[in-house]
Parts: sequence; structure tokens; C-alpha cells
Amino acid sequence: MRFDLSYRESILRVVCDDGLRDAAFDAMMEARYSVEAKISQDPFFGITYDPYPSSPGDDDIIRRMCDASAVAGVGPMAGVAGAVALHVAERLISEGSSHAIVENGGDIAFYSPEPRLVGIFADHPVFRDLAFSVSSDRIVGICSSSRTVGPSVSLGSSSISTVFADDVVLADCCATALGNLVRDESHIQDAVRDIGSREGVSGCMACCGDKVAMFGSLPEIVPADCSELVYGEPGNR
Repeated sequence: MRFDLSYRESILRVVCDDGLRDAAFDAMMEARYSVEAKISQDPFFGITYDPYPSSPGDDDIIRRMCDASAVAGVGPMAGVAGAVALHVAERLISEGSSHAIVENGGDIAFYSPEPRLVGIFADHPVFRDLAFSVSSDRIVGICSSSRTVGPSVSLGSSSISTVFADDVVLADCCATALGNLVRDESHIQDAVRDIGSREGVSGCMACCGDKVAMFGSLPEIVPADCSELVYGEPGNR
């Protein structure tokens, strides 16, 4: 089953077993409430670009965002899309779904023992006909940041920066950090080596200008018509 969910800034694309749309929507709203409540209580949490410690009594989602921001060296809101996607995926699995793939603005919480194609939507000709073949018996993160595509805030110049990690929120924060480090083509190799060496990161890749750099362990890259991987524009519940 494939469906879209949206509420304010959250635009999710979900793949899971049938009959779980309401569970996914409820989980999305729970995650958003946690983040919005934290920002209402502590507005600086929502605007800082620096790592920010969690406080006693914070929800799990907030603690995950703060912990990941410390590893990546970015603000906790860099991990909000991944945190929402992870919360929804965890709910779907707890409801018995045999697979759960939740994409939120380019950040994916991925669980599928069966191999799936994951396209990279980037302003770069190399990835028009290629995709990653991914399978996992646990939730992993595949998260991307871009200066030119999508809603990400990026301080660098990469057309796409993608990070793979066991922790979805960490992948999201590190994708932002990677994008920030790629100031131009001369920085791309050092940037992927830096982020790819962070604790918890499996591998990463970045594109800038004509250059593509990769570091660490990445899924197999296979030929694919990436236009076939897009199944519709986001819609309301």
C-alpha cells in the first residue's frame, strides 16, 4: 500500500501493509506535537544551528534529535524530518506491517527485508538512470540534503548530500552537516570522509558541480528509471 500524508510542513510518502493509514497519520501528529510543544517551551531549540542538549522530561523524539545533533555538529531541528519519519515507521511496524518505508522531504526511514529501489532526486545527470538497491531487516536511515532541490536548509553548494546510518535521525543531521561542508568541488572529498567517519554513519555520498564523491559502505547502485519510482504528488489525509 502506498499513500501520502501531509500536515503543515510535513509531507510524507508511505509504503506499508494495507489498512494502516490512520495509524501512520496518528504517529505523524504525535511526533509533530512533541516537537511543537518543545519549541513552545524552549523557542531557542527551534532556531539554533548548533548542537543543543536535551532536558529532563523531554520526549524520546526530542532526545533523539539532540543526541544526533551533537554527533553531527548541527542544530537539533536538522533531524526533525528524520525523527518524524522514524516515529511513523516504528508505529507501522508495531502494528504488524511487514515493511515500512516513510519518506519525509528527502529523509527516509527504511525497513524492508525485500530489496527496494531508492532513487536519488538530484540536479545531476549521473543519477537520472541510477538507484540504490536497499534491503534491511531493521529500520535504517537514508537521508539527503540539497542546496538546489527540496526544502532543506543547506549552507553549502552540493546538489545532493546523502547519508546512510542505522539511526534515521543521525542520518538526517549528518546529511545536513555534509551539505554544509561541501562549499565547492574542492571540498567534496574531505567532506564525505569527515561525515562518513562519524560514529554511527555507514556511508555517504555528495555531488557538487561535475564531481561525485563517496565514502564508507553504500548499497549497490543499479540502473533504474527513477521517474518510475515517483508515485504521485503529496496529498492531504
